[in-house]
Amino acid sequence: MRRDFLRRCLCGTAAASAASAACGPVFAGLLAKDAPAGSASASDLAGNALPVPLSSVRLLEGPFLAAQQTDLRYLMALNPDRLLAPFLREAGLPQQAPAYGNWESSGLDGHMGGHYVSALALMWAATGDAAVQARLRQTLAVLQRCQQAHGDGYLGGIPDGKAAWTAIARGELRVDNFSVNGRWVPWYNVHKTFAGLRDAWLLADEPAARVMFLALCDWADRLLSPLSDAQLQDMMRAEHGGMNEVLADAHRMTGEMRYLRLAQRFSHLALLQPLRESRDALTGLHANTQIPKVIGFARIAQELSQTGKGGEPKADTDADWLAPARFFWRTVAERRSVAIGGNSVKEHFHPLEDFQPMLDEVEGPETCNSYNMLKLTELLQAHAVDDRERAAYADFHERTLFNHILASQHPDGGFVYFTPMRPQHYRVYSQVDLGMWCCVGSGLESHARHGQFIYSRSATRGTALADHRDAGGTALRGATGDTGPLGRQAMGDEGVASIWLNHFIASRLVLEDVDIALRQETRFPDEPRTRVHIERGGHFTLRLRIPGWTGAKARLRINGKTVPLTLTPGDYLPLNRDWATGDLVELTLPMATRLEPMPQLPRYAAVMHGPIVLAARTMPIPGERLQTRAGDARMDHIAQGTRLPLATAPWLVSAARDKARAIRRLPARDLQFSTAELLQGPDASRALSHTLVPFFRLHDSRYVIYWPHGTPIEAANERKRFAAEERERLALQARTVDAVAPGEQQPESDHGFEGEGVETGLNQGRRWRHATVWMVYRLNDPSREGKLLRLGLCGLDDGRRFAVELNGRVLRAMTLQAPADSANGFYNLDLPIPDDWPRPADGSLRVRLVAEPGSVAGGLYDLRLLKLAPAPVN
Repeated sequence: MRRDFLRRCLCGTAAASAASAACGPVFAGLLAKDAPAGSASASDLAGNALPVPLSSVRLLEGPFLAAQQTDLRYLMALNPDRLLAPFLREAGLPQQAPAYGNWESSGLDGHMGGHYVSALALMWAATGDAAVQARLRQTLAVLQRCQQAHGDGYLGGIPDGKAAWTAIARGELRVDNFSVNGRWVPWYNVHKTFAGLRDAWLLADEPAARVMFLALCDWADRLLSPLSDAQLQDMMRAEHGGMNEVLADAHRMTGEMRYLRLAQRFSHLALLQPLRESRDALTGLHANTQIPKVIGFARIAQELSQTGKGGEPKADTDADWLAPARFFWRTVAERRSVAIGGNSVKEHFHPLEDFQPMLDEVEGPETCNSYNMLKLTELLQAHAVDDRERAAYADFHERTLFNHILASQHPDGGFVYFTPMRPQHYRVYSQVDLGMWCCVGSGLESHARHGQFIYSRSATRGTALADHRDAGGTALRGATGDTGPLGRQAMGDEGVASIWLNHFIASRLVLEDVDIALRQETRFPDEPRTRVHIERGGHFTLRLRIPGWTGAKARLRINGKTVPLTLTPGDYLPLNRDWATGDLVELTLPMATRLEPMPQLPRYAAVMHGPIVLAARTMPIPGERLQTRAGDARMDHIAQGTRLPLATAPWLVSAARDKARAIRRLPARDLQFSTAELLQGPDASRALSHTLVPFFRLHDSRYVIYWPHGTPIEAANERKRFAAEERERLALQARTVDAVAPGEQQPESDHGFEGEGVETGLNQGRRWRHATVWMVYRLNDPSREGKLLRLGLCGLDDGRRFAVELNGRVLRAMTLQAPADSANGFYNLDLPIPDDWPRPADGSLRVRLVAEPGSVAGGLYDLRLLKLAPAPVN
């Protein structure tokens, strides 16, 4: 039997409270903060909803099948020889083609190769496409040769990797958030290789991949064994992906405790400890650095529940790892997410009480974040306490899947990095052979796994679970028959199989071990109903999700007859009966249109229809031709076109309290709505037909998701305020030649950041960077327009002494002293750049801050190169 990857296995520990329509995307209060007495731990597995094998589901006609097929074409269009080039280079073997550019040739070499293997394995499981299997085997054969050439189990594409790992093994650690010894996130990079090999074994049943994966785990174990726990914790300040997760998976594969102990050691206490205290310390942190760590915490909890052994001196129960994972999920899903289910701005968690950056910036929610939040959601839902808690997880999963993940791929191929929430901005998409960003790698995987969470199932008596995969993706040892950790108690309804229908997605499910097959036909969300055809019957419980967004008028029909049941939103409806081949279940779920406020900014709201985010195309610049296809330049993943002032955004204006009543459904087959009765503003006449459509169908255009709304008087007053607030910001933007956000991963990587004795942190929601020795950035100015170097500083650092060097010469030596009128202690210092200052041919400026002995350079809150301000007009 092909070994299929079920999502990571874990029990929830809290009951779900009633859903509230007002809570919006954050699902406030849906899950109780503390576990009730007697609630399940990760070792109490009775009645759990386990994900079905991906190979048991086939998508049918609809938006998700279309997305899968688009992804398949992109996946097969990539050149494996170019993806494998970094691995061959590092193994000292001949390369068959040059490596890809972009991130694949700037320090993160090989990360796409790992994603590629995972995506091939997922796509093979999801489709059974023989060409995909052949490509996977071809790729694995080359990787195997590379690993054998290294001779010690190592496999990776990190530039000069042997020297990098040897230094780490010696305990030489110069660590920053995104580098170790000057190497760009080496553990994050090699984690993708670990995950790819694991997936090739667990999803595609490639035995060589298992051998390669465990050899790589053994290499990591040997490499890190000389390091102390303190050294490991220091090393983990740099982004390291889900290393604890894959090591927990190695433990499940083999039963060897050394892998689980290393997984625990490879867990970052700086994140784990606040979560154990139920404390949100996420503000300012790089968002997608944290989510994979938390997936690993949850996997460790599941493994500890199976072993009964802990790796810490104190009692190390599964709850010590499970509760933090659940608290993190609640914090991000309920309090830090927007309407599309995504989170973060410029890759970082902004202050909880301040969502204004979502509107100000064009670098909105990152797609990788949602990719990983869905994986965490699946993991936690798999062993929730009851169906209400399962439904809460599924509601969030649905929102994020339809509105962010599905929307992040262009219908013709290409993946999105940032999805701006700023009104009237747009997205850019990767192209095959060009963009090699992280969100391309996770995008290749995401659209191959759409069948992963449509259904869940209970374990049943006689099911040979060792032939399946648990939610950690590994065989369940000793789990056959009626004994063992998943024996009789794992059965739902006293031995009756249960199937949970989580998503309304056209698909076919076949469970050979219990001889059950069903087909789901639906045009959701264009039609508010789904039909389930029983193709192979038997006695089992079909549990239909009644989502929290539906109304009290949901209806159920079986074989054409209305069933008089009360359908409770935010729960599952269990239908336990002897099903006959040909039975038909029809579920109708009314979908209301509503405005959903942005957290902390009620003046802005998204228009929702059921769980679907609606958006409108806008054309604020007549004749504009947007460049929505990204090239291969370092910053091309950001939509860098003109930012329109917030004051010019169209408004939804009405004196009525419930403005959604004026949004009318149009008589089209697909979802379309008119805002003609509400829309006002400078751009209103150019909003395309005043029409709202599902955001996942809107591409190659500027758009509005979050609308300012209010009465006519409120709209007029707010426009004046917006204009005043944005005037200064837009003027600064117009003067800026280049800029760096110190302490943020991509801006620093894009600007060649290096340093010695460097640290970063957060002050009043603003990130800083300083150095006890030196730090350097490269600013780009090909037209030589920059005349001022601006440093963003803070009065807390008064008295610090350092020099600012420009292209090797001292521009200014200074002792920091804030002006008396600095707002909240922050201020800018502008340093004029003489016209005759030496520059290389490309006009770039190498800005180096050098601390005086015993002092510190920085903290630096902003660094930008400016043109001179235009002369005032008399």
